[in-house]
Amino acid sequence: MNTARDLALVALDAAPDRPVEQGDLSLALAGAEILDLVEAKALVLDGERILPSAQAPTGDRLLDEATAALMRQEPYESVEDWLWRRGRGLATAYVDDLERVGLTTRGRGRRLRMRTWRTEPVDSAARRRATERLAQAEPVLTALAAAAGVRDEPTGQDVDDEAVTTVLAAVGDSVMELEAVRQRRQIEDAAFDNVWRGY
Repeated sequence: MNTARDLALVALDAAPDRPVEQGDLSLALAGAEILDLVEAKALVLDGERILPSAQAPTGDRLLDEATAALMRQEPYESVEDWLWRRGRGLATAYVDDLERVGLTTRGRGRRLRMRTWRTEPVDSAARRRATERLAQAEPVLTALAAAAGVRDEPTGQDVDDEAVTTVLAAVGDSVMELEAVRQRRQIEDAAFDNVWRGY
């Protein structure tokens, strides 16, 4: 199961009605990659630390890149640090990769802007699977989609796995931190504009 790819697909599907912030989606995708790599046995979580395991190929280019990017020396990396480091620009990487493998098409040849997606998923088995997972309120995908702004809120279903709970909590905290940074910048920009105008 590729939760990161499914999350990218449902974000693109929702984009015409719900513009998604690139940073929020990138953080959620980085969290999804951790969970995909746990499932692939490429890493294990020890509390909030990411411990690399076997470096066997996953068959997915971006997940293999993520595996190669894991810190392999103690004290290893925390989930939160991974989200910020790996998440930088990750939404764009997934959108480009989906187009490369033929799962999306770009409308009218215009370059993608994250708030107004210019690419959309094609009808495919991967898209149907991702949409079905979200429609069935699969807890992990639903929680990540909510963190990315694709849905209003998670379903409230409990996740009975400590690693999953750790990752979802870190994603939620990181998205809130990013939103606080955005708000602070807006306040600073407004204050600067007022000074510039002489108020």
